Amino acid sequence: MFIVNVEGAVHFGGKWLVIERSLLEDHAAGTLSLVGGKVDREGFAKHILETSVQREIFEEVGVKVKQQMDYVRSTSFVADDGAHVIDVVFLCQYEGGEAYQKSSDEVGAVHWLTTKEIIHHPLAPVWLKESILAAEKLRKK
Repeated sequence: MFIVNVEGAVHFGGKWLVIERSLLEDHAAGTLSLVGGKVDREGFAKHILETSVQREIFEEVGVKVKQQMDYVRSTSFVADDGAHVIDVVFLCQYEGGEAYQKSSDEVGAVHWLTTKEIIHHPLAPVWLKESILAAEKLRKK
């Protein structure tokens, strides 16, 4: 059985919204990441992935994104605790709000960084770089 995780690639003002994951996180603590999280069980629900992205971004950093979003990519991985995870990344449209560290248990810091800054950042794992490059390519279409 897989855990389903969603992430939002939010681009605004020439920069991407990324977080530094809290050192309390079980997986990839202290690394840079897109904002996101696990999809909750909701019974019958329409647009559950998109709604989950919106909820996670608002809960973690206080930013609202539009429900209309574009699929970027999906991957699977095994988390540090051994859980099998499917991760789905969406390109999101910024709607409003000032990004801040709303959930300190999950977010160590909030950053708006350019693609180049992310690619060269020492805390950026390869999967973040690949997601940003794929989102940037989609954004420019």
